[in-house]
Amino acid sequence: MLPGRSQGSYGYAVVDLEATGSSSHRHRVVELAVLLLDRDLVPQGEFTTLIDPQGPVGPTHIHGIEPEHLSGAPRFAEIAARLLALLRGRVLVGHNVGCDRAFLVAEYARLGLRLPAAPEVCTMRIAATAGDGPAPYGLSLRACAAAIGLTDWSPHTALGDARATAALLAHHAPQLPGLSELLATAAGLRWPEPSDLPAAADGLWVRRSNDSARRTVPNVRHGHA
Repeated sequence: MLPGRSQGSYGYAVVDLEATGSSSHRHRVVELAVLLLDRDLVPQGEFTTLIDPQGPVGPTHIHGIEPEHLSGAPRFAEIAARLLALLRGRVLVGHNVGCDRAFLVAEYARLGLRLPAAPEVCTMRIAATAGDGPAPYGLSLRACAAAIGLTDWSPHTALGDARATAALLAHHAPQLPGLSELLATAAGLRWPEPSDLPAAADGLWVRRSNDSARRTVPNVRHGHA
């Protein structure tokens, strides 16, 4: 699906990515997914693509991506402008969100652009302090999802993990303080403009051909102030 959104639309951007390794400085993003939610956690759109890392794909045994899967996939530079449009005005959400953010910061830095310090929500930290947390099974996304009864999904696909993370956010949101303040801060934050990026072709977003992440994650929705 090609990304696009209303400039007046604010809420959450649930982000997950697969990478060629664990270091944001040495490794590259090889798959990305963004799931948009409005301020009441109502889904607004899902966007996912494989990304050509211009080198080895890394741990295929983990993310399942083979070099041949990347035929026709865009380079990060070719999706950078549209990704900015998706993230602008949003609270960034992820499971261990600091890791996802570090990879995005590194990818944009390679293009000469500095990302703003957008407000964040980390579902791993939330689960660590929740009364129905996953202990003693750990804080992996799989364990945290299982703790809320979510088992039928596709781990280590960017879209599958983003959907599971969104379900975790929806489950815990009624007990989370300060979300309204985060939303207000995100809405007023200034982001770089696409014109700030070096000129690059606008690449089509290419989904995994064997995208088992298309399975539906239960849609647990809760409104909040």
